[in-house]
Amino acid sequence: MTPTRDEAWELLTEHTKNPSLIKHALAVEAAMRAYAAHYGEDVELWGVTGLIHDFDYEKHPTLDEHPMAGARILKELGWPSEIVTAVLSHGVDTGVPRDTLMAKTLYAVDELTGLVTACALVRPDKSIMTLKPRSVRKKWKDKAFARGVNREDIEQGAAELGVDLNEHIAFVIDALKPVAAELGIAGES
Repeated sequence: MTPTRDEAWELLTEHTKNPSLIKHALAVEAAMRAYAAHYGEDVELWGVTGLIHDFDYEKHPTLDEHPMAGARILKELGWPSEIVTAVLSHGVDTGVPRDTLMAKTLYAVDELTGLVTACALVRPDKSIMTLKPRSVRKKWKDKAFARGVNREDIEQGAAELGVDLNEHIAFVIDALKPVAAELGIAGES
């Protein structure tokens, strides 16, 4: 039984009130759906997993709590083990291996969606529609820019997924374009 998007949204918004965290969840959902379609996988399953991957973060933001607290809740609710495992494995200190394509993809897109969103927001037009991978790579080098984004995790994620980093960046940019308005990166009107 795959939980529906509505069930995932309800769980997310029950535990998460911060608009930035909700936008992050929407961005990861979009990237996961795009990659699922690309790989011929279950788009709904991957999308739901992306949407709820950090639902516990607002209440449990420390490495010793996140994402384990969320995984416990998902288990109690009877969510599928492949979702629970993917959520656990996206945490760098959980010791849970990323041994499925869905888990590898979740890890690969998590940090990158944040960097791509930040890059779009500092563009003159504040739009992802004109963002290019080379612009992301240029901002990548500036350690003061989006300093909360772990560049090493992004590189490791792309490597684990077996994709070229620049192609991965381009793919995620394209994946976020359909939800740009929800993310606040559709440009100034």
